[in-house]
Amino acid sequence: MKKIAIIEDDQAISQMYRIKFENEGYQVETAENGRIGLEMIEKIKPAIVLLDLMMPEMNGDVMLAKLRDTDWGKDVKVVILTNVGEQEIPPHVKELGVSAIIIKADMTPRQVADVVKIQLELQQQ
Repeated sequence: MKKIAIIEDDQAISQMYRIKFENEGYQVETAENGRIGLEMIEKIKPAIVLLDLMMPEMNGDVMLAKLRDTDWGKDVKVVILTNVGEQEIPPHVKELGVSAIIIKADMTPRQVADVVKIQLELQQQ
């Protein structure tokens, strides 16, 4: 069973995606900020990370940079899941190697699940 990590401070959004992915057959773990998310990711080693950018304690871009500095985290697939407009995303986020950027308001949970499925299929090739 593939593991997905959702790092999202909005509990309603986090739980919505947890339920969606669990219904799709994935094992899902969530964290409400980048600090907790980074610790969780290092323990569970997910196949993919859904990462919000604007969070308390440690923003997603800082967490992503720290993740990329680890041996295991340098290659894990990361999908940015945010409501920040794409033009507002700091350029260094893309340079840190993200698989996709999803604007939450523009996509349904089904569409987000489809993006994740495609990314996981690409990972197996």
